[in-house]
Amino acid sequence: MIEALFTWLHVLWTTLSADYHLFWDTLDILLVAAAVYWLLLLIKGTRAAQMTLGLLVLVLLWLLIERLELPTMGLLLDNFFRWGVLIVIVIFQADIRRALSRVGKGFFTGGPRQKALAIEEIVRACQSLAQRRVGALIVIERELSLEEYLELGTGLDAELTRDLLIAIFLPYSPLHDGAVLIRQSRIAAAGCILPLALRNNLPSTLGTRHRAAIGIAEETDAITVVVSEETGRMSLVVGGEISEDLEGSMLRQALRRLMGDVRREGVETGEATAESARLPQESS
Repeated sequence: MIEALFTWLHVLWTTLSADYHLFWDTLDILLVAAAVYWLLLLIKGTRAAQMTLGLLVLVLLWLLIERLELPTMGLLLDNFFRWGVLIVIVIFQADIRRALSRVGKGFFTGGPRQKALAIEEIVRACQSLAQRRVGALIVIERELSLEEYLELGTGLDAELTRDLLIAIFLPYSPLHDGAVLIRQSRIAAAGCILPLALRNNLPSTLGTRHRAAIGIAEETDAITVVVSEETGRMSLVVGGEISEDLEGSMLRQALRRLMGDVRREGVETGEATAESARLPQESS
């Protein structure tokens, strides 16, 4: 057995030495690996990921059927794979369109600048809503996908602006009761239904919006901003921990830190405010 293994390794090395071009073949392999990794990132958290797993199961089943020589099942799977590409395109056209739009955003968005602008729009909208005593619930997606909650709301995929956020949460808006979901610095959906926190140690003064904010923060890594309709106070929830009664500058500073913007207030001058200690910290 050892001799057969050495023979196989010798044949493999001889083949590679004769046919393998070190630079171009290595570059080819790296490009393919990068393309596969990029594709997996695109379908992460979507129905396409589940479908990919299902297709892999079908491929394994097809190989097993070929091995067992089952002609009828083999014929059925051959016909399925022959038209499988068209079936995938028709059934999952929405996911494919969303993935292609994410590709465009990845190449043409402003990166940190766009993130800073999104934070500013959120803070300004919350300040305006707080002054009017209008309730609001804004959820910012991070690493973990919020697709299941997005599907329960009304899809928008709109530019994130202060005016649009205010319009959504005004009492006469049909979407004002639910949450707004922010994805990649855009308003992905509005009127989303969130799970309520089930903890018994929460203060009785917290309303439904605050309990929903804590509930989504307990299940995901999302950042949630709440504006109280009763008090007009702004709160921030991360990791199930809530920080209440925040000023606009404090909310802006916390969002910049949590969203990875190092240009937050006070850092460049080395100043640290006492209020920042009250802001929720991410668990390590």
